[in-house]
Amino acid sequence: MEVAGKVIIAQEVVTGEGRNGQWKKQEFVIEYDQNSQYPRKMMFNLWGDKIDQYHIQAGQSIRVSFDIDGREFNGRWYNDIRVWKVEAEDGVAPQAINFEPAPQLSGPMMPPSDDTSDLPF
Repeated sequence: MEVAGKVIIAQEVVTGEGRNGQWKKQEFVIEYDQNSQYPRKMMFNLWGDKIDQYHIQAGQSIRVSFDIDGREFNGRWYNDIRVWKVEAEDGVAPQAINFEPAPQLSGPMMPPSDDTSDLPF
């Protein structure tokens, strides 16, 4: 299944420890059917490495491919809407942002002063 819309909320990444090891999850909400009188909203779960792969942020217009699965916990049933692919509305997957450190500058920040210049600085 898939739906397209605008990300209105992108929650912080949540991490934890389970019986199968470490896990991380991010939830986000898309508003779709925006031209209707009553736009619809849907919350999605993004798990593991896909969080870093797609880098979901509020304000993005995206198309989400997902599966819906139900699970039982302590006698109650819950739906899980799990994302398996994200594309920007232009058809390209949103890319993770690489935060590289700024290069270290060496030497003086300004060129040496030249007394023959007529500039005041």
